[in-house]
Amino acid sequence: MKPYTQHIEDGYIIREFDIDVLSNELVWHRDERDRTVEILEGEGWRLQMDNSLPINLKVGDVIKIPKETFHRVGKGKTKLVIKIKEE
Repeated sequence: MKPYTQHIEDGYIIREFDIDVLSNELVWHRDERDRTVEILEGEGWRLQMDNSLPINLKVGDVIKIPKETFHRVGKGKTKLVIKIKEE
C-alpha cells in the first residue's frame, strides 16, 4: 500500500500525503523519469535527496528530481499536496 493517494488533473499527478501517514512509510526511493514537483499545500514537510541534508518544503516551491536519484520526504505537521510533472 502506498503512503499517499493520487489522481490525474490536466496532465499532472496530484499526490496527497495525509497527516496520519507513518514516518516509516516514507521510504527512500527513486523514480524512472525526471520529475518537476510543485508544493501546493503542507507545513513542516522536508525533502532529502541522496547525499544531501533535508530541505524544508514551502508552498510554491518547485523542485526538479532527476530520474534514478534516491530521495524521500519527511513528515510534516499538516497534509502535503504536491503537483508532479513527469518528463
